[in-house]
Amino acid sequence: MERPDPAGDRRLDLAARAAWLYYFKSRTQEQIAAELNISRQIVQRLIALANAERLIRFQLIHPLAEAIQLADRLKDRFGLIYCDVCLSESGSTEDIPSVASQATFYLENIIQQKAPLTIGMGSGGAMREVSRRLPPMDRPQHHCVSLMGNLTRDGRATHYDVVTRLAERLNAQCYPLPVPVVTNTVEEREVLQAQPGYGVLRSLVEEATLLIMGIGFWGPEATLYRDGFITAAETAQAMEAGGVGELLGCAISADGEIVDAAYHDRLTSFVRTQPADRPTAIVASGVYRAPAIRAALKGRLANSLITDENTARLVLSMD
Repeated sequence: MERPDPAGDRRLDLAARAAWLYYFKSRTQEQIAAELNISRQIVQRLIALANAERLIRFQLIHPLAEAIQLADRLKDRFGLIYCDVCLSESGSTEDIPSVASQATFYLENIIQQKAPLTIGMGSGGAMREVSRRLPPMDRPQHHCVSLMGNLTRDGRATHYDVVTRLAERLNAQCYPLPVPVVTNTVEEREVLQAQPGYGVLRSLVEEATLLIMGIGFWGPEATLYRDGFITAAETAQAMEAGGVGELLGCAISADGEIVDAAYHDRLTSFVRTQPADRPTAIVASGVYRAPAIRAALKGRLANSLITDENTARLVLSMD
């Protein structure tokens, strides 16, 4: 059992106060040092600590015409119920931090409600960043449920444990799916899915108010292969079958159809195989993910998108 760290808590409190004075009250470091009775060097370290611990969030309020136009074009093209496009550096190939920050604002607005809600969470780098950026809140009435497993076939856990991180930030009820993403045999998958706990999670997913997830691509750096969930042979076969994107572990074609991938009958995730019937958001960025994003939107597997300018332009240029 971890012991409380009063000294660490007091330092964070002091860092928060210094950051508040610096960013919100526009005080100089000298003024803060005098007010808190500390040296200017300590003020610098406290502000750096506040940033490192993500006590400070940046939000640009000015409306950005081009980003708004891109979002509107994506909504019109794919019939989306929600789309948000954030700024990105010219020429950047991926901007997960910016997209994750934008998705955090989106999720925070939804979570603010007091009525109980259930959120189905996918995994991946973008979703992990969202869970890290979400400010602490007290929402014990909410449920956070994982949409896919978090283990390899040999029992190794992924480092993308999104649902647990999110639930901790919200003080919400947590329902992870501690099973292999892909099992060794169909029989093993059937045994796992026959367990009472799996049935509870399935019911929660079916009642979920919001589904939010990242999306993967296929190739040597495909997340499913790189993290050891599927083999090189299974990766190659999924690509040969026409896979351009990976959603909740499932390989999809350029038209958003589920391809005939050999590992699919051993996949344990809660795959959505029909047009999205509730808010279903993809949070994604990058040159390699653009075809996958377009595929999921074209196939109506998602009806909401949070991305950056460069990725939005790529998705729109593919028709």
